Amino acid sequence: MKIRYFDHAATTRVIKKVWEEMVPYFEERYGNPSSLYSMGRISKKAIEEARIKVATLINSNPNEIYFTGCGSESDNTIIKGIAHRNKNKGKHIITSSFEHPAILHTCQVLQTQGFEVTYLKVDKEGFVKIEELRNAIRNDTILISIMFANNEIGTIQPIEMIAKIAKMYNIVFHTDAVQACGNIPIDVKRLGIDALSLSGHKIYGPKGIGALYVRNGIEFEKLIEGGHQEKNKRAGTENVAGIVGLGKACELANRQLKENMQHLKSLRDYFLSQVEEKIKDVKLNGSIENRLPGNANLSFPGVDGEALLLNLDAKGICASAGSACSSGSSKPSHVLSSIGLSKELANSSLRITFGEENTKEDVDYLVENLCEIVEKLRK
Repeated sequence: MKIRYFDHAATTRVIKKVWEEMVPYFEERYGNPSSLYSMGRISKKAIEEARIKVATLINSNPNEIYFTGCGSESDNTIIKGIAHRNKNKGKHIITSSFEHPAILHTCQVLQTQGFEVTYLKVDKEGFVKIEELRNAIRNDTILISIMFANNEIGTIQPIEMIAKIAKMYNIVFHTDAVQACGNIPIDVKRLGIDALSLSGHKIYGPKGIGALYVRNGIEFEKLIEGGHQEKNKRAGTENVAGIVGLGKACELANRQLKENMQHLKSLRDYFLSQVEEKIKDVKLNGSIENRLPGNANLSFPGVDGEALLLNLDAKGICASAGSACSSGSSKPSHVLSSIGLSKELANSSLRITFGEENTKEDVDYLVENLCEIVEKLRK
């Protein structure tokens, strides 16, 4: 049976060009980047070349990029790092109620250490309420962290506006851009972003590698103690092959960004039009205007989301009921709950996220089976 994969927000395959770039650093170019001999210098050079490619994708300076093990580590590093570096200035952090668990759980840990966190509510489309953000700012606020685009419903936040507000009050602004980087244009300088997290496996790079952008001049405490790698901010022998793969993935994403956006949006819009035409009583979750091009999150009243996924899987279709980081939990998605969905409606949701390899024929197959399964489950 042919597998049709529609869960690119969870992870993506490593594409051939990325893998081919990585292979030599598993084999003949395996030197430790901290070594002085030529094999080590080759690895060190490869890291710095990858740093330039990552920086180019988001229009930062290469020396503002720090390599990490994943997006979650990037989130942990900057939130804890800013908090502990600035605890004498203040202990108040602002974030939103529907952030990724890497943000929410990190903030919850900081609360046990004496920090205070304001969790902003979002509206029914998933947008942070700007006036509530302004009202939440205090004299002791040291950090605002709002995700660029939501991993479940794809809503893209008004990042430039949030960054301007943070700058007005001299507050560091961080955004988790794991879902956004490589899928929509990001210019950290134009937008005024102070810190940003990204991950390799969301953009056809390898798992186990991420990056953190921190604007020059912003000081933060390191998360991992040990050696002096990454400008003494992230100890441990570098994952050279992973870093090279991330660099190549960023290079390709940057080169193909406009074309990929058009492709994903056309598939998503075609899918939504077909579902609206052929299935009764369907609710689109999130904004349709300000949304990641490849994201479609739908609720099917009267249908159990888990049963829907299992039936789709039996047809060779991979999809999701929400965040892959939250699978296994019987609780309704905190994202869908935060935009006002009832428990029943949240538990009837399906997340479809398209990728560059998907075709219109794949969408037709998905819709055909979705129609049959929803009808069967509702009966």
